[in-house]
Amino acid sequence: MKFENLHPRDQLVEIMNRIYHNGMTTLTGGNLSILEDNGDIWITPSAIDKGGLRPEDINCIKKDGIVVGLHKPSIELPFHQAIYKRRPDLRAVLHAHPPALVTFSISHLVPNTSIIPQANRVCGPIGFAPYGMPGSKQLGENIATTFAEGFNSVILENHGMAAAGKSLLDAYHRLETLDFCARTLIRAAVLGKVSTLSDQQLALFDNRTPHLPEFMHESTSDDELEKRNQLVDIVHRACKRYLMISTEGVASVRMNDHDFLITPTGLDRHLLEADDVVLVRDGKREQGKNPSRAVMLHTMIYQKHPEIQSIISAQSPNIVAYAITESEFESKLIPESYLVLLDVPKVPFEMLYEQPQTLAETISIKTPVVIIENDCVLVVGDSLINAFDRMEIAEFSAIALHDTLFVGNLVTIGRKDVQDLEYKFFGSSN
Repeated sequence: MKFENLHPRDQLVEIMNRIYHNGMTTLTGGNLSILEDNGDIWITPSAIDKGGLRPEDINCIKKDGIVVGLHKPSIELPFHQAIYKRRPDLRAVLHAHPPALVTFSISHLVPNTSIIPQANRVCGPIGFAPYGMPGSKQLGENIATTFAEGFNSVILENHGMAAAGKSLLDAYHRLETLDFCARTLIRAAVLGKVSTLSDQQLALFDNRTPHLPEFMHESTSDDELEKRNQLVDIVHRACKRYLMISTEGVASVRMNDHDFLITPTGLDRHLLEADDVVLVRDGKREQGKNPSRAVMLHTMIYQKHPEIQSIISAQSPNIVAYAITESEFESKLIPESYLVLLDVPKVPFEMLYEQPQTLAETISIKTPVVIIENDCVLVVGDSLINAFDRMEIAEFSAIALHDTLFVGNLVTIGRKDVQDLEYKFFGSSN
């Protein structure tokens, strides 16, 4: 599905569905709009169930002010109009009340997006707009003035957040990514001091652009088509499980000794289709497609470890909380978590960008999960589903570890019991 080809009504319904079903707004909360080149504004209605929104529910505010639609437009229409007036480069505005961002809103703070490079680059600097009565001209002026200062993501004092962009998808990516940052920071707050990236470290991400030569892919085997669809299904499932978000997460699967399939760079993960997946063959990329920035790391891992059949990296909030603090992640919680994850080392942020070969040597089937400081959790498996299972269990274990802090003291499986597990399931003890 090419999102940009959808009618504005359908775009607004699609994105509001994501916002609602991802728990970032309530039944009547939030509002979205799109400004067309002719001056018309398409906007969501007021006090209508956002979980069951239909294209026919969307209002159109004509350039001359005439309202076309079945319902009253959102009461926040004035601040949407004010933003468009002050920022003619913007074509979409959204407002929502994600609980994590409301936490920052009512604390009068803005999330620090420098916890991981992707989030910082998607969101840009974060603004803070003073409080105003909902639907009032003053609120519109407060928010529009903050956007006019150059911000595209703004925390609203005691009122949630607003984001804008050159398209509705662009604005949504900022909302979702900022919400991820807020969730991660809240979880990290109980683990210890949060580590952020310097401008020099962030620049490493900007320079990580692979330059692979192209090859003409002339035919697709049944096996390749099946693996393309499996990869798409796993990425979509990861998004639904909040293991990935639209702008973050990479997955690949081996085809043979020389080829593998990998997700593309710069494409919304929710919209991924089989034809978007990139085949990498003998160090060359499928013509006309751009693989993930992580393609060289995946290449090194597959070359180093013939037994590895799939690689996934993701930024899910509970496990990434360990990536942005000094706290060590513990896997010896229950037999299932340890047997699947084994010991989980943490490696420096710079290793990903400056020593990828060392990282490729660090991860293996015997060390299948690695936390990369201020970036992601990296997992491998002997199949795509095995790698995904590890990703899920890592995140679930992180949730359990986090919640233990509010219940009692952590008691891990004893050393003798760990040795017994290793002997029974692996035939030897570490």
